[in-house]
Amino acid sequence: MIFIMKQSATEPQIEAITATLKKYGLGVHLSKGTEATIIGVIGDKSKLLAHVTPELLPGVERCVPIAQSYKLASRTLHPEGKPALVGGFTIGGKELAIMAGPCAVESEEQIFETAKAVNASGAQFLRGGAYKPRTSPYAFQGMEDEGFKLLRAAADAHGLRVVSEVIAETQLDTAAQYCDMFQIGARNMQNFRLLKAVGRSGVPVLLKRGIASTIDEWLDAAEYILAEGNENVILCERGIRTFETATRNTLDIGAVAVARERSSLPIIIDPSHAAGKVAYVEPLALAGVAAGANGVIVEVHPNPKEAMSDAAQQLTFAQFDVLVKKMEKVHSALA
Repeated sequence: MIFIMKQSATEPQIEAITATLKKYGLGVHLSKGTEATIIGVIGDKSKLLAHVTPELLPGVERCVPIAQSYKLASRTLHPEGKPALVGGFTIGGKELAIMAGPCAVESEEQIFETAKAVNASGAQFLRGGAYKPRTSPYAFQGMEDEGFKLLRAAADAHGLRVVSEVIAETQLDTAAQYCDMFQIGARNMQNFRLLKAVGRSGVPVLLKRGIASTIDEWLDAAEYILAEGNENVILCERGIRTFETATRNTLDIGAVAVARERSSLPIIIDPSHAAGKVAYVEPLALAGVAAGANGVIVEVHPNPKEAMSDAAQQLTFAQFDVLVKKMEKVHSALA
């Protein structure tokens, strides 16, 4: 349930409603927009409704039930959308968020060279895997904590922010020293203990959709993070598993539109993991931006043929530069 306040509602009236909700053991989420103030009610409302008629409280214009299980992530609670702030950059604002870098951090030379190139092309974030959860136990698993340190050093040298995947609660304190944003990968989308932990960390979170998860399940996962008090959550559509084998996964462009309709959270796309092949990365990226995505996360490598993981889907620096220019044109056309 949300309380939509009258434009004439006073601060004492808003505070009185907040106090009433807390009296009955309910959580409160206050959102002050340009047109209205909205008070979100979190928890079991039965005790409140047994003693109070919400619509009759002073300052209330109307009450609206939220049918979805994801209350904080709902578009109803934030009709104007809820941008996320990451290292001073707003994702979900007017500027297209561009995150780029290798699948895995492999060496100091590799990550510094990449940071310089992607910054020159217009990226604001350096992405790279320090810990790599791989399907095969024999595949390259990443440089681990040393990878985090190299990402931070390379990003600082070239004015970028760091986004990297965390795969366990025990990593968070260390990762928080080096990352501006944690990535929760597709395999961990429903690792609820990890979601709660990153929620408590306060570090912004990029939440990838699971390979076989519905959009509602994805938004419920986001709710776990938001419910712990972390308001800077960004959704990432990275392709889902279908019967099609021409691409690595099937990029669900429709998910961008649905997520924007149902949720207030910013959404970006990952065309690299959806495509699995360089030839398809550009068209998928452009389609995602055209569909309304707030940004993209793309894999870029100094020499993709020598990459230690996901070589087939990583762009060269030149290919990435061309892609950024085309994405900016599409984004500007929609503005």
